[in-house]
Amino acid sequence: MWITPEEVVLKNALKLWVTDKSNGYFLLQHRRGHGDTGGKITGLLVGALDTVLDSNARAAPFRIVLHVPETQVSWVIASGATIEEVLKHWKWLDQNILPYMAVFENKEDAASFVLGKVKGLIAEEVLGGPAAGEDDPARFREDLARFEQRFGLPQREKLVSHYSCCCWKGHVPRQGSLYLTTNHIAFYSFLLGKEVKLLVPWAEVTRLERVSVGLLTDVIRVHTRRKQREFSMFLNVDEVMKVMCQLADIALRRLLDSGGLTLDQSLQESTNITKRVLEEQALRQYVLSLFGLPRAERLQEVMSCSVWSPHARCHTPGTVYTTDGYLCFSSREEGQCTLIIPLAEILSIEKAESTSVLPNPVIVSVRCKRAFQLIELLHRDELVENIRGRLRALHWEQNIIRGHDQRKKSTISATPYYTFCYDTVQSDDEDSSIIISDKALRHTVLTDALISTFHPSQADSTHMISNTEQVRERLWEDHFTEFGRGVHMFRTDKIRKLVALGIPESLRGELWLHFSDASSSLAAHPNYYADLLEKCRGETSIATEEIERDLHRSLPEHPAFQNETGISALRRVLTAYAYRNPTIGYCQSMNILASVMLLYTKEEEAFWLLVTVCERMLPDYFNRRVIGAQVDQSVFEELVRERLQELAEHVPDLSPLASASLTWFLTLFVSVLPFRSALCVLDCFFYSGIRSIFQIGLAVLDTNAAELSTCTDDGHALMILTSFLEQVKHEEESHDCPEDAGAAQHLHITTLITDAYEKFGSVTVKHLEMLRSRHRVQVLQAHEDTTKDNALRLVTPDVSLSQENLSELYDLFKTEHFISLYWGDGVCSSAGVPPVTGGCAERYFLDRAQFKSLYELLAPWICGTHTDTVAQRTFTLLDQDQDNLINFSQFVQMLDVLYCEELNEKIRLLYRLHIPPALSENAEDSPPLKSPVLSSSRPLYVNRPNGESQSYEEQLRQMLQDLSKGKEKNEEKPLPHMNQREFIQFCKTLYSLFQGEPSEAELFQAIGMVTSLVLQIGEARLRGRSGAAAESDWAVSFEQILASLLTEQVLVNFLERPVHLSHKITAAKARQYQERAGLLMIQHAAGR
Repeated sequence: MWITPEEVVLKNALKLWVTDKSNGYFLLQHRRGHGDTGGKITGLLVGALDTVLDSNARAAPFRIVLHVPETQVSWVIASGATIEEVLKHWKWLDQNILPYMAVFENKEDAASFVLGKVKGLIAEEVLGGPAAGEDDPARFREDLARFEQRFGLPQREKLVSHYSCCCWKGHVPRQGSLYLTTNHIAFYSFLLGKEVKLLVPWAEVTRLERVSVGLLTDVIRVHTRRKQREFSMFLNVDEVMKVMCQLADIALRRLLDSGGLTLDQSLQESTNITKRVLEEQALRQYVLSLFGLPRAERLQEVMSCSVWSPHARCHTPGTVYTTDGYLCFSSREEGQCTLIIPLAEILSIEKAESTSVLPNPVIVSVRCKRAFQLIELLHRDELVENIRGRLRALHWEQNIIRGHDQRKKSTISATPYYTFCYDTVQSDDEDSSIIISDKALRHTVLTDALISTFHPSQADSTHMISNTEQVRERLWEDHFTEFGRGVHMFRTDKIRKLVALGIPESLRGELWLHFSDASSSLAAHPNYYADLLEKCRGETSIATEEIERDLHRSLPEHPAFQNETGISALRRVLTAYAYRNPTIGYCQSMNILASVMLLYTKEEEAFWLLVTVCERMLPDYFNRRVIGAQVDQSVFEELVRERLQELAEHVPDLSPLASASLTWFLTLFVSVLPFRSALCVLDCFFYSGIRSIFQIGLAVLDTNAAELSTCTDDGHALMILTSFLEQVKHEEESHDCPEDAGAAQHLHITTLITDAYEKFGSVTVKHLEMLRSRHRVQVLQAHEDTTKDNALRLVTPDVSLSQENLSELYDLFKTEHFISLYWGDGVCSSAGVPPVTGGCAERYFLDRAQFKSLYELLAPWICGTHTDTVAQRTFTLLDQDQDNLINFSQFVQMLDVLYCEELNEKIRLLYRLHIPPALSENAEDSPPLKSPVLSSSRPLYVNRPNGESQSYEEQLRQMLQDLSKGKEKNEEKPLPHMNQREFIQFCKTLYSLFQGEPSEAELFQAIGMVTSLVLQIGEARLRGRSGAAAESDWAVSFEQILASLLTEQVLVNFLERPVHLSHKITAAKARQYQERAGLLMIQHAAGR
């Protein structure tokens, strides 16, 4: 391999290198001690020095050096793992470079010529190779070559990054190289003659954590189901941990059942993943979470700048982020000052004159007659031109939509109503079908918030509440004057304090829409909700049935949902969303959130608020397995250990407390707090996002830490939290119940929220995203364990295999599935797996090639060259639905027959492999059986134990009678008869079973006797017939073949000989990876 020229001092290098060839300018050398056998000290020390002292540029054993005569300075220009590789480069230099060296009078010019040529060769290889997209292509190319040489994996195994590190075994470190690929963690070390290779699939990683094991040593601990490994490095620990978490997260999303988690399009194809792509993806995910932007937004520009803040009367330094549809700003200290400007609100963006006070200023004007000033933009011209281009495209799209809507308005009624074909009352005559009466749903879309019509009874404190509301409204109006009103208002610490005090009811709906940016979606999609209702009218599904069941459980104490008006509006919003997003459909707790939204916003606004919550603010919460909520529950548990250390010390097992938090995250505290207190939490959520729920949850535990520390059981702890949350009152509710003796003990919600911000304000979005990436691995693997347990539980009653063997077989089956996803072109991609429906626990499937590979590793009988044919027929037999896939249950039942069933069931399976559908009509034909041993005219006798002689015909008659009696007891569908062509194939398989056996000759003789006997039986049916009709009518039954085989004890002994499945599994685990990888490499090489 050509390498970037590295200058070496030849005098010192000769101590470690031996010259094999030389000419005027070039030296071919090998590493001193390389190839020494018997463990010579030279080879051991050289290898150890390479590993410990030169870990990043670990030298290959052969190299070519460019040497300028009469100097001691030289350059290494090529290296290789084998002498053949280096000799190829040597020959090229001899033919293409050396003849032209005499042209140069100056030897230094000659050396420069060679160095330039080598760099050109490297550049050509890089441009056409996998290193082209890397930050340092030449260095990455060398790392990739070493990785491929050391691990021998197919080229589709994409290397992402490489680090020098130590792998710890107990307290002993082993220096080596850590390779992070899209599918594996790989570690290589060569120390004192001992080579160590580790290859851990991401699919087996259950947890990643960074721990301190000494004063100066932080290690990354990688947990798998079987063991844990620890890696340490002097530098880049944070970077390695981040890359590991990202790669594990991506791999598990691709490979496992992620329960509806989405994976960015750029990461769908593993060969496109590079370190730069991971960095961009991490930044994009952070920006989307920080500003609550739509998940489809792509990050465009990121630049440092300062924004003029009118409230602070100064420029606030930070970073501007632009996406497809937004311009956003965040101060250096997260949360100090934030700005979100949808491009749809921007009228113009202009460059102003640059001065020493205002360098590179940009003025952004928005529709509400406000302007924002950005300065200190390094690439101002590029930013302005790019945003102007996106603005032109957006305005053109808006004009198209407006024209379409104007044409549509002329053809529809001004007051449409919507009718649905399902009802809340189930009829006895209608088989649980859901039908809603037209009268119940014949309403126009609500144009006012429900709270304007339905007020809870609060007559005793109306005056006090109105005064409080007026004060709040006045504070907010003053704030709007100074900070702006709308999505693009400045979000600062002052507005956070106002939100903590509670948003006035008259402004709550408006501010929820602006804080969440749902108002932008509403403005960008006029008439979308009405059109959606029209499309889903009359549609019924599982989602609509679940919605009907939950309608009357949504805030049942509120008068708005004791009325058909509120129920109908809630039904329309939930049904429309289920139709819009069938992937989510409907999940419990969506009804609670939607009902609260309907109280304070118009119906269409509530719909877009629900869309924003489900798809932007809580993107992974509402899916089949609520993965997002479980991930945040796990993150919350770690935050408790970090921030509430005293509580964690007294309560070592925090899982019950974390389990209680699942409801907090799913319903945003609405189901556990008094209603008005829950509204204040929702205010904080729409302003700060999910971070506020984490902070309030920590404040709840912190307030009750003393009582929780003394709890004796989990139930007591849950009662403490439930009782506490029920007493968290709003100040207005305190006025409602002054006679309550315990009112003095009530904690105000504003106090709780303020404490949460003050004590746990350091919980940032960046930290949460890092924790989420790490804990998502644990949650997905926990679900994978559940999937495995379900699969084993379903298959256990049908087989006799041990649980240990079943578990190991499941792992082998899954690994075979993954190997083809890693490197092959198998059809069993995660997108192509049949959907999991009903109670089916099958997740993994094998196609024909994958089954053949696993069959050869696990089958008890190896048929030599005939094994491939037997494997193909077995797959065809198992593939009953003919979709070219088999599941784990089918695979295990086949092995159960081969290893655990009685002899007649094993022979039954062999018989079925040689009749349709397993044996197709175009199977290879064999010549008629004419061996002397198989002569059908030869009289056959068997000697009985008492010395008497009995003909096979008489013995067979008796066996058939016994079999017929057994058949009556076990009523199975009789197998079709086998014709002569199929019987010949059956014999061929039997012969192939015995090849290489110690008693091979005796077995061949026995099978010859059985074959002759079966031929006699078949011909007995044809007596009196002749010609082609006789040959076509030749047939024998399964019972006849079974009875014939049972007459030969040596065959019975062979077929009943015990084979230990556990030994086969152990051997398969050792061979599966390398054999499958080697086969796929051969296939890919042949296909090029």
